[in-house]
Amino acid sequence: MTAAHSTDAGKQRPRTWPAMLLIVLAVIALIAVIWRVDTVPRTDDAFAYADTIGVSPEVSGKIVTLAVRNNQAVKQGDLLFEIDPRPYQFALQRAQAALAQLDAQIPLTQRTVNAQGFSADAAKSAVVRAQTAAKQAGDTLARMEPLIAKGYISADELDRAHTAQRAAQAELAAAQSQAREAQAAVSSVAALVAQRAVLTAEIATAQLNLEYATVRAPFDGRVVELRTSIGQFVSAQKPVFTLIDTRHWYVVANFRENELGNIRPGTRATVYLMSNTRIRFSGSVDSIGFGVDPQDGGGTANGLPNIQRSINWVHVAQRFPVKILIDHPDPQMFRIGTSAVAVLQPERREDREDRDNRNNHATPNGAPS
Repeated sequence: MTAAHSTDAGKQRPRTWPAMLLIVLAVIALIAVIWRVDTVPRTDDAFAYADTIGVSPEVSGKIVTLAVRNNQAVKQGDLLFEIDPRPYQFALQRAQAALAQLDAQIPLTQRTVNAQGFSADAAKSAVVRAQTAAKQAGDTLARMEPLIAKGYISADELDRAHTAQRAAQAELAAAQSQAREAQAAVSSVAALVAQRAVLTAEIATAQLNLEYATVRAPFDGRVVELRTSIGQFVSAQKPVFTLIDTRHWYVVANFRENELGNIRPGTRATVYLMSNTRIRFSGSVDSIGFGVDPQDGGGTANGLPNIQRSINWVHVAQRFPVKILIDHPDPQMFRIGTSAVAVLQPERREDREDRDNRNNHATPNGAPS
């Protein structure tokens, strides 16, 4: 019996090795998974993204030409729509006509001003002559008054000298009055020149408004949310539709906060879209989010991304958006909001430190110091 029991135990003992081997393999696999997650972060919580603008006219009016349709691709400079230009053409014509009229009026006014100036100069000369005559009459009277007592002149001659002196003073006063009136009549074309500057500014504004009546694509993009037609009245600064900027496509991937340690702007990435998982796209990290709505029951962090946590009853790591710029996106595959998967290839800390040390010890021409 003892020998039999020993034989059975010897036969059963090797059966525990497969289970132990499976456990060891599972542990190794778990370590490999953890290591890969730490060194090659991956997430399927991602989506395609591109910048957008609301296409708004600078002027108001009715749409007379609508050159695009919904979801159409456009190139920079393509006609999008045109607002009725006639009111702005009429405004431009009125301003140009007013300027032409003013340009014809300015020379006529200048000639009138020149004539007024000549009259003022003549009046000044008359004042000078009257002043000279008045001074001469006064001097003559002053010389004659002492002679009347000695009988060298008659009283009649003295009276004539008084009369001449008063007449000269009266002529001087009249000449001075005429000079003041002539000077007051002298006008200026400065006001007309200032008015011309105003009309020139109005013409420039009218020309700009006329240009604004034609709306063109500011960049390569795709028209979306087009819900209008010819004849619709549109207001200035009110969006007519949305234009997606297709020059640059991104994938916004939400990574756990404990995966961000080695992620930097420029970190290489591989992404694929759920619409076609066979095609891989390369890219690089453009930026890393520095704020999300904490969802702690307090006030909402206005303007911050709202990323829902998948498990509410367990404290899980918060996720932050990592914006990845795609190198060569397929314009037919990328749509805003398309689900995506992102895999990053962050540089290890040791490699980064070695590279920084090499750069710090390099001379300006690149040779080691």
